[in-house]
Amino acid sequence: MKTSIPALLPCDEGHQFVLYGDSCSGVPGALHERTFASVNAVVQRLSPQPEFILFPGDEIIGLTPGADALRAQWRHWFDTEMAWLDRSVTPMWHTTGNHTTYDAMSEAMFREILGLPDNGPPGQSGLSYFVRRGNLLMVFAHTLWSGLGGEGHVELDWLEATLRAHGDARHKLVLGHHPVFPINGFSGAYQREIGHEYAGPFWDILVNENVLAYLCSHILAFDVQAHRGVLQVCTAGAGTAHRMPEGVEYLHCVQAALDEHGLRYQVLDTDGVARERLQWPLPALDSSRWKDLPSGETAALFSGTLQSGQRVELRVTGLSAATDVAAEQTIFTAFAQGAMASIWLGLRGPRQTLTAIVSRDPGRSPSYWLGPDLPAGALFELDIAICPDMGPGGLLYRHHGTSRWSSFNSAASRGVEQLSWPRHWAVGHGQCGPDDRPFRGTELNFRIVSNAI
Repeated sequence: MKTSIPALLPCDEGHQFVLYGDSCSGVPGALHERTFASVNAVVQRLSPQPEFILFPGDEIIGLTPGADALRAQWRHWFDTEMAWLDRSVTPMWHTTGNHTTYDAMSEAMFREILGLPDNGPPGQSGLSYFVRRGNLLMVFAHTLWSGLGGEGHVELDWLEATLRAHGDARHKLVLGHHPVFPINGFSGAYQREIGHEYAGPFWDILVNENVLAYLCSHILAFDVQAHRGVLQVCTAGAGTAHRMPEGVEYLHCVQAALDEHGLRYQVLDTDGVARERLQWPLPALDSSRWKDLPSGETAALFSGTLQSGQRVELRVTGLSAATDVAAEQTIFTAFAQGAMASIWLGLRGPRQTLTAIVSRDPGRSPSYWLGPDLPAGALFELDIAICPDMGPGGLLYRHHGTSRWSSFNSAASRGVEQLSWPRHWAVGHGQCGPDDRPFRGTELNFRIVSNAI
């Protein structure tokens, strides 16, 4: 018998739960039945067991025009594949998905089979709904409502009204099947994300109503990123056999604890190994350990690979250039002599876009992360965090004096979690010679703090 897996536990008045999605199963003997079982076996090893389970869509392969075939898949999923779970003890709440609610018939089937709360907006009974569990509010949004046009279309007024009506909830989570922001470079309105006309207003609601995280699936990966202080957590590893991209992503479930300190999670693969973990909001680093770095080449304060739990924060101030701004301008770089810089942070292009460039493999193109544009000839003061535990979402920025981090935009599928930091650092300049790329503004000041130092 395999050993139990210790669950993360909350403090008093907290919650501990499992989040996983996209098994695309329900067919006896099919491939996804076996892969889904391998993830369920890990959930069953958790000790203690979760208080509840969240499943953000695509339980079954679905996508069939026949109601009888669809019903048979649902019955197999609940009565056979999930027979191990006593839902009277451990409730399970679901979102709709593109494999399960793709037309009016399948929406009606979803409503009938799952019997979810009937407290959603008009026309979406049992499709959109909310659950209040003590100091926790969970709102489940139907991100492909046929009444608005199908996949990628989502109703917003009810979402905002529900969050406001439960303004006293200490913790607020919103769940939906489709991401709002692209993951691993996989992008496309109405197919891979909600429609772009909804994305901005949707996220404004989450920010304004102090939502902690948006939990979704659909893209077959695990991904976490932050936007204006709100997490987007994508988990789509419950059994669908192919990954996006292959060789990087893996089958998984997420076990999480939520309490007065925020959210903590561990991402468990099918061997029960925690491959990724995070605490959010990010715990404060020791403010007494800030160090000023002078302009030019400087001694590295650390080298090698950052370990789980370690991160770096930078504080950069200066006056941006007013003319001749399009060329690359170095703020900070770490490099080995005779090689491309492993990590470069600076400004690029006529809008002076804050950019991070990471080069891992010789002969392979680097990965780019894009932050805010800086106005020409203006003072700026930015905080930048480098958090390997967040994968590609772990390069973050905020304007100094604000508390809400945002991830840089990127099409990368890996972050800096496996990056080996070189021993040569420079501020305001690149490497000597033709790769200098100096900062073209003035008054550049650079500070750094890290629990790796």
